[in-house]
Amino acid sequence: MAVYTQVSAEALSAFLERFDVGELVSAKGIAEGVENSNYLVDTTKSRFILTLYEKRVDQGDLPYFMALLDHCADRGLPVPPAVPDRDGTLIHTLEGRPACLIQFLSGVSVSHPTPAQARAAAEAMGKMHKAVADFPLNRPNSMGVDTWRPLFERCGTSLNDIAPGLYDELGQALDRVTKAWPREGFDSCAIHADLFPDNVLMLGNRVTGLIDFYFASTDLRLYDLAVMHTAWAFDATGTKFDPYVSEALLHGYETSYTLTEQERAILPLLATGACIRFTLSRAWDWLNTPADALVTRKDPMAFWRRARAYESALAALA
Repeated sequence: MAVYTQVSAEALSAFLERFDVGELVSAKGIAEGVENSNYLVDTTKSRFILTLYEKRVDQGDLPYFMALLDHCADRGLPVPPAVPDRDGTLIHTLEGRPACLIQFLSGVSVSHPTPAQARAAAEAMGKMHKAVADFPLNRPNSMGVDTWRPLFERCGTSLNDIAPGLYDELGQALDRVTKAWPREGFDSCAIHADLFPDNVLMLGNRVTGLIDFYFASTDLRLYDLAVMHTAWAFDATGTKFDPYVSEALLHGYETSYTLTEQERAILPLLATGACIRFTLSRAWDWLNTPADALVTRKDPMAFWRRARAYESALAALA
């Protein structure tokens, strides 16, 4: 979450008049994240999240995201569907941006997950994958393996401004991973593709919310688990690996899907790819985030360090 687009109290009050949610009491911009503009909105009736979708989110994809959230909510998963206005409309325009009012879910995102919390989150992912087995819509992964090379080229040698030699090192790893990337033999479904700790709300060891589905797409089911592993099993800097959290994630996921020997063997490759994907997207944001945006930029090197760890694991398996 972040704030790129400013919304005045007058504009927000007028926007809320379309809904049966009461009158505006307060609104506060949320700085965490880098994708969309988000506000915590309190009204006389309840609390909501207002999301304005920035350039990385295609307005044409919003019906897919809304349908996926409704599908998951209907199956009892703790996800935050959009709130319809009095006419039943979910997607609006505010300050020139597509916008949705989102149900607020209680809970907090953990910054240092315990094995028990990791297991619960992975269980929730497994349940989500079971729930979407019959989800009828498809959306190509806008940040999938075929997009990494073009993004790498757009970043170009400016990557060396982040770390000396990063352009060559990242390019070589990208070659290795894309050449070995599985194109068949593993099942696909609707995936979250970004289930970091800050996109899981918890109370103690209980998951109360899975949020921010704006990278959701149809892709390899195991890639979703690999993304989660990269985000949960390391500290924020990507330098310290927690084997207990790692194993808890796999055990939690296996309450829904038993991992075969072949699937466990492919996970380091998928995780390396996930690390490359987040290194690149963070690098792009690092190099291009407007100076006046209320947004917390994230260190690209934190995921490049993870990528090196997974490549070492791959070498050990060879």
